[in-house]
Amino acid sequence: MHEPIRILLQTTIPYAEDDWHIGRFSKLAAHLAAMDGVEVTARNREAPPGETDPVLGALDTSDFDEMWLFAVDTGDGLNAAECAAIGRFRKRGGGLMVTRDHMDLGKSVCTLGGVGDAHYLHTKNLDPDGSRRARDDQVTLDIDWPNYHSGANGDFQAIAVVGARHPVLEGVGRLPAHPHEGAVGAPAQHPSARVIATGVSKTTGRDFNIAIAFEPSDEGGPAIAESTFHHFADYNLDPALGCPSFVSEAPGDGFKRDPGAMAETVRYFQNVARWLAGRA
Repeated sequence: MHEPIRILLQTTIPYAEDDWHIGRFSKLAAHLAAMDGVEVTARNREAPPGETDPVLGALDTSDFDEMWLFAVDTGDGLNAAECAAIGRFRKRGGGLMVTRDHMDLGKSVCTLGGVGDAHYLHTKNLDPDGSRRARDDQVTLDIDWPNYHSGANGDFQAIAVVGARHPVLEGVGRLPAHPHEGAVGAPAQHPSARVIATGVSKTTGRDFNIAIAFEPSDEGGPAIAESTFHHFADYNLDPALGCPSFVSEAPGDGFKRDPGAMAETVRYFQNVARWLAGRA
């Protein structure tokens, strides 16, 4: 019998009620915990900026098989000691799912080696395609690029599979939408990485990358770089669960009207969990 898959769901900020704390990812945690042989730990950062979080700073010596990192900070979410421990964790075969959001939100992920290189932001690790350094969402004007508009929170978007269908996309054709997704790409210096899914902007009609997969290699265990943490947030699955007060866009009700889209999203969560643990 397999050992349980031990998953850490982790934010890069200490608890703050009016922010994207880990409690706002409760449906994801519940869906993962409902899987056979899966144990889930969900936590916020427990150290102030600059100091080392006791779990992140010792991740490589933990018994976690994978970490899903939700970078919801404004730049000070990870320190050097934590990044080094996360790097050692992946080097020993641990799985990583790393995601952030628009513009510079969660830019501390850029200090991670490997999967951090897949995240393109506004002032750090810019998209190598200069034509993409331009506003996409035209509604929320205080948010600049990258800000791909895939739809309203609470609605879903159709995704396109790139290349051979990756195991995390089996049975998946729709994921949560968001008014301003971030940007990810396959870094040329990491040959194990490739784009596996794209979306289309409802504003410009331009395609954009949604997920980058890093296959297990000499660099370390499997990893996924995701364009936005809103693919996993409670508010995007059910807007009735609420959001921080700074979210101004009107939500949609696509998931409420089409349970099939929700089933595909849950399938994605489960696929990612199994693949990151080497159980696909």
